Amino acid sequence: MTAPLALCVRHSRPGAQSVPESVALRVPSDVNHVEAVVELMIRHCFAGQSPSTRAVFRLRVALAEALANAICSGNRQDPAKGVTVSAELLPDLIRLSVADEGDGFDPATVLSPTDQDALERECGRGLFIIRNMALQVEFNERGNIIWMTLPRC
Repeated sequence: MTAPLALCVRHSRPGAQSVPESVALRVPSDVNHVEAVVELMIRHCFAGQSPSTRAVFRLRVALAEALANAICSGNRQDPAKGVTVSAELLPDLIRLSVADEGDGFDPATVLSPTDQDALERECGRGLFIIRNMALQVEFNERGNIIWMTLPRC
């Protein structure tokens, strides 16, 4: 049996523009949860909005790739570890983070899958896709948290 998903939503008070709304979700290290997590985050990140099909697509793809990387590469599918997904919801942007409990990595060492030396490698494609879906991508120093800024409209 897998652990249930735990969702936390913080709504801003009406008129309080200095505090963005936020959504946080704790996820077991099981790729079978990726689709449900993505759809749940989409529902909450775009609640009350009229997002473009492109904005929803970008979030769906970037989050699915980041989750798969966190579960498979970060936590190595260890059921004792989890992944935390959170989003700060600004009027026009979503600042999404995915944190795993793994050792981390140095994103600067990941070759683009379009580089001649990396064409046959199996790693790097997810990060390449994320970088092309998000407006901005950042990592913590340890390399176990990714922050992605995406459009909300």
